[in-house]
This record gives sequence, C-alpha cells and structure tokens, in this order.
Amino acid sequence: MKTYLYPQNLRATANLWLWSLRDFAIMCVALLLSILILSQTGIVVPLALTLAFAFLSIRFTDTTVLDFIRYAAKCFMLTQQKFIWKEGRK
Repeated sequence: MKTYLYPQNLRATANLWLWSLRDFAIMCVALLLSILILSQTGIVVPLALTLAFAFLSIRFTDTTVLDFIRYAAKCFMLTQQKFIWKEGRK
C-alpha cells in the first residue's frame, strides 16, 4: 500500500526552499546568463541584479521581502497617518 503526502492547502502555490517555483526558475536562468556574461565580458552588473532579485523574492508565509518593503514604505513615507484622540471616560 502506497502512502501519499499532500499539503494542507491544495490551492497553495508550489514553493522550493524560500522561493516560489516561478521565481526559482527565473533565478536559475538569470544566474546562468549572468555567469556567462561575467565570464565573457567581465561585467558584474547582471550577477548583482540576479542576486538582488533572489533576495527580494524570498517568500515568508506567502509574502515576499519586496512586499514587506512596499508595506513599510507605504506606512511610513507614502500615506498620511491619521491619529484620532479620544477623550478619557468621565
């Protein structure tokens, strides 16, 4: 008798280590191209961009690092904070 293991949520996206499967495939292709460009021309910029993409696409509980940065920027810089002071009970 075979035993099959299924994830708790069958509609969840496929993840491979810390990245979604799509991001991991993009990183692999970009890394290969970056290493090819580095070996042929000596330009390091594509490799740096690939590593930046790899860092920004790390996924924690269905939210990426880039999403965290966007939320922080929106909260602290882009939207006006509104504070309402309520008087204490009398």
